[in-house]
Amino acid sequence: MAVDANPNPTPSASALRGFFDGDVWHSFRNSPVAMLAAAIALVCLVCALFAEFVAPHNPFDLATLELMDSLKPPAWVDGGEAKYRLGTDGQGRDILSALMYGARISLLVGIASVLLSILIGVSLGLLAGFVGGRTDALIMRICDVMLSFPSILVALMISGVGRSLFPHAPDMLAFVVLVLAIALTGWVQYARTVRGSTLVERNKEYVQAARVIGVGSLRIMRRHVLPNVLGPVLVLATIQVASAIITEATLSFLGVGVPATSPSLGTLIRNGNDYLFSGEWWITAWPSLTLVLITLSVNLLGDWLRDALNPRLR
Repeated sequence: MAVDANPNPTPSASALRGFFDGDVWHSFRNSPVAMLAAAIALVCLVCALFAEFVAPHNPFDLATLELMDSLKPPAWVDGGEAKYRLGTDGQGRDILSALMYGARISLLVGIASVLLSILIGVSLGLLAGFVGGRTDALIMRICDVMLSFPSILVALMISGVGRSLFPHAPDMLAFVVLVLAIALTGWVQYARTVRGSTLVERNKEYVQAARVIGVGSLRIMRRHVLPNVLGPVLVLATIQVASAIITEATLSFLGVGVPATSPSLGTLIRNGNDYLFSGEWWITAWPSLTLVLITLSVNLLGDWLRDALNPRLR
């Protein structure tokens, strides 16, 4: 008797095979824009996460800084040096290395704030849509109040209040305040999106059947309704990561973002702005270009994902 050399695949292998055979992967392979955006986002993410191994210098190690190398232009410009490919700033820090470390902070703040926004918004939206009544009305009125103010002003107020309450806070607490400031302005869209989807799902047969057999409301929301409303949330979260990064850069540019000892892309742009009109354009140009590349690639991926998950466009 011959022995089958290919036993039944594991569930994870079956899921992976199903993904590569599915419509989403097919749409990705046939979208040059999505592939280019994914490549740019992946390069930025790898350089940010592994900056200690990829960056040619450690721009925040004071022992390695040379003030004599300050304001060096890029390597291809007269006066530039090969070891500083994108030039140096006023303190002699390598711009290329500072971009990698700064992008890590921007991505960390952006992703953490979006995850917190998802947690708050999805929970409140699910509760409002499933319970309804006064609970729904109260949560939606809070959303209306939040939407009546520009998000950047709300984030600026929260960040400013947090800094005034904790003027000598450590860097980690300053990061927490910044993440909270961005998250508390971004949960509204998730709440409204999930609430609308929940209003549709709660009247379907599988929810009614779960109620008939005695399943509790909390279990129905968590085990049955939630998985069916996460599709729009995934698309929205992808786009909101770019918005959160821009908000963080704006707050850091205004001086109320991340601490000066751990500068992000926004802080680097603000520092380079002081040298912009004296001819050292590269100090602010490269952080600005990096911010544009990250946000543009994430936005393009979000647009592709929205179209790929839309059954009407298949």
